[in-house]
Amino acid sequence: MTHQEFDMGTGATVWLTGLPSAGKTTLAYALAERLRGEGHRVEVLDGDEIREFLSAGLGFSREDRHTNVQRIGFVAELLASHGVKVLVPVIAPYADSREAVRKRHQAQGTGYVEVHVATPVEVCSDRDVKGLYAKQAAGELTGLTGVDDPYEAPEDPDLRIETQGHTVQESADTLHALLVERGLAI
Repeated sequence: MTHQEFDMGTGATVWLTGLPSAGKTTLAYALAERLRGEGHRVEVLDGDEIREFLSAGLGFSREDRHTNVQRIGFVAELLASHGVKVLVPVIAPYADSREAVRKRHQAQGTGYVEVHVATPVEVCSDRDVKGLYAKQAAGELTGLTGVDDPYEAPEDPDLRIETQGHTVQESADTLHALLVERGLAI
């Protein structure tokens, strides 16, 4: 028997990519709350938590970032293939790493949605939730994605959300509408 023979609901991975302080995690938790309220099984794979536990010891080189994204993608696909809505707020700065995760989901027949949380770097810097932009400006940090390390914005994401000028709830509603449209949040 495959997992699809059980009535567990449709699982899917919703990958939220964007710069640090773009609003990825805030949006993921807002959407998770709504989906849970509708009776869906939901997990949020927060990039910071994953780095602490699943990817401890990895640095921020391109190779390490790729390894981190692939590990997260593996776990996300595994959960999604078992009927869980998996929300993944992770920077994932390189297009080829994100594409490898998408292809893994496609190969397994698992739903996958890429969302670009397209908040401009100036807005992210003003928000500076973790103080990373301030540390970079003070010379205490190098390799900040989107400032002195690359961020390859998705060219054709399933959804692009500009969080500035919108409430968290409005952004979550926009993403929820896409999931409903795709049959992933019924």
